[in-house]
Amino acid sequence: MKDKVIAIHQPNFLPWLGYFYKMVHCDIFVFLDDVQYTKNSFINRNCIKTDQGAYWLTVPVKYEFGKGINEICIIDSNWKTKHLRTLKQYYKKAKYFDEVFDLIEKCYRNNILNLSIFNVGIIWSILDYLKIKVNTTFSSDYNIIEKSTGRLIKLVESLKGTKYLSGFGGNNYQETDSFKNYNIDLIYSEFSHPTYAQLWGGDFIKNLSIIDILFNCGTDEVRRMLGIEASNGISATY
Repeated sequence: MKDKVIAIHQPNFLPWLGYFYKMVHCDIFVFLDDVQYTKNSFINRNCIKTDQGAYWLTVPVKYEFGKGINEICIIDSNWKTKHLRTLKQYYKKAKYFDEVFDLIEKCYRNNILNLSIFNVGIIWSILDYLKIKVNTTFSSDYNIIEKSTGRLIKLVESLKGTKYLSGFGGNNYQETDSFKNYNIDLIYSEFSHPTYAQLWGGDFIKNLSIIDILFNCGTDEVRRMLGIEASNGISATY
């Protein structure tokens, strides 16, 4: 029987390259949208590079303790205008500025106020831009009551997965032996962050939002960084 690899992650805002690496190297990617929202995390903010170093782009939200990610609402203000102005200021000299800025601007034109839906929409748009097809689904579709590691296991089981692809940090909180008890092979992402030419000189800053790489490197180079040849052979089910 062919292995079926499942990856699971919260729907982050403009995620880093390693997030997309997990998407590319699994058979089904689950947006973990029904777990508790974490304040001031990568769910509503991410970094770009400026002349002063790393700079946070933050989506303002109405925070209520205990709410799930898919229940968090964006505060309707002029933050989109500020973001776009910031991107133009710091990336206008980037080789691929025009096409990437147009991509982000189109994503920002919608009036979606649900944070999870907004983030996933941007992720799907970036996948389309990179010509990558990924099977995706949402944890909220499976009515799972288990928490923490148990939740991950139940999601993998629901999708008939044989392997769970975890990020590097998963080892800090996952009950690794539990996967063995359910005959699920726990594997870890082999992603190694590449270096590339960034604007603004100084030391190279890794783990920024993927848009830093997109502005500077373009589609073909980013696909190569993700280990993609002509096609990854995965069908899209957005």
